[in-house]
Amino acid sequence: MERSQFKRTARMLAVAGGIAMMALGPAAAQEPWPSRPVTIVVPFPAGGGTDAFARPLAAQLSKQLGKQFVIDNRGGAGGTVGASLASKAAPDGYTIFIGGAHHVIAPSFYKKLDYDIEKDFVPITVIAQPPQVVVVNPTKVQARTLQELIAYARQNPGKLNYGSAGNGSSHHLAGELFKIQTKTFITHIPYKGAGPALSDLIAGQVDMVFDGLGSSAQHIRGGRIRALAVAAPKRSPAFPDVPTAAEAGVPNYEVSTWYALWVPKNTPKEISDKLYAEVNKALNTPELKQIWLNNGSETPSYTPDQFAQFQRAEIKRWAQVVQQSGAKMD
Repeated sequence: MERSQFKRTARMLAVAGGIAMMALGPAAAQEPWPSRPVTIVVPFPAGGGTDAFARPLAAQLSKQLGKQFVIDNRGGAGGTVGASLASKAAPDGYTIFIGGAHHVIAPSFYKKLDYDIEKDFVPITVIAQPPQVVVVNPTKVQARTLQELIAYARQNPGKLNYGSAGNGSSHHLAGELFKIQTKTFITHIPYKGAGPALSDLIAGQVDMVFDGLGSSAQHIRGGRIRALAVAAPKRSPAFPDVPTAAEAGVPNYEVSTWYALWVPKNTPKEISDKLYAEVNKALNTPELKQIWLNNGSETPSYTPDQFAQFQRAEIKRWAQVVQQSGAKMD
């Protein structure tokens, strides 16, 4: 072969190869999600209600997808520190945010947030909806019924206190709503998460907590705390002997400490759709259904659109409670 012809052939092969690489490039560059570990940001310390659902779900997703889903606890400011962190993560599907009722309260409670739960995140689905439960330290609080607790609180305004997962958390606002509906005054003690609040409740440092049933369940069963009522329209199958608030004399006192998943805005739709499908599959496994039942929650079923609608309704609902109660940073 002549030298000039050899060069022409080489150039043609190079061009053809380049075209082939361009055609294959996007497919080669975009590996199927997930191709590496995924971080789930939990905006509270370990040991709280969020952890009670996040960790089993992470384990099941790891099993289904063959990549580790790793919990990253980032507590502080009623869950808003972790939310802020997650909102600024790369929108590549490798950072998932698990929040809940706290994060629809925050917009009306905090004067300034550096993120917007509706604009800076893509809603995936609600993963659990355990009701709130009114729990007391059995050695510090003698009341065995909700009515006995209310009677004591009315006779001794300010003497009882309650711990919460932090200012602006669902635990805090559940307490403020309870005070409005029962015409009582109970002092609020904020913590950096439900886990620390429960630890102090068990230790006798606080009298009571308005907690999500998910984090209180094991301590109720162990007799370390006493459940007086669930803030739900029906009794929990996990605790059939605990009356509803309405049965205990406080009608319309209903609060759910729900938990949900979001991803940062601009996350590719194919990734958010796959995440939703995998989470839905995980929630319907016998293993997770049993864990959820033990934690006092049924398995919810929300599409991303239904979750977005629910989120908007909850933001409006809790804005009214914040306004009515005059709840502030304590």
